[in-house]
Amino acid sequence: MAADLEKIVEELSTLSVLEAAELVSMLEEKWGVSAAAPVAVAAAGAAAPAEAVEEKTEFDVVIKDAGPKKIDVIKAIRQLTSLGLKESKELAETAGSKVLTQVGKEAAEDAKSKLEAAGASVELA
Repeated sequence: MAADLEKIVEELSTLSVLEAAELVSMLEEKWGVSAAAPVAVAAAGAAAPAEAVEEKTEFDVVIKDAGPKKIDVIKAIRQLTSLGLKESKELAETAGSKVLTQVGKEAAEDAKSKLEAAGASVELA
């Protein structure tokens, strides 16, 4: 029996990713099960204690202070937002201005690093 199992493992190892996905679909259909169900249960069980602390997924990028290099900050704002010169200047000069609103964590971190590199003090809210 072990030799048969080893032969099956060897055969399965030769499948491409697309073929393996098709095999999973065929087995799910034949047996009336879902391969994703155990993963979902395990993930739900692991996430249950942390449910009270929900991770934030959308952020606002807020300028606290433009700093000494206001022109560089204005240029960075223009690159991030595609706003005109006047609007970008107003954002840079007004403390508490939201440069970006409701963006993902990665985009917010990227914007923050670009604005800080230009000399601004930035916070994510």
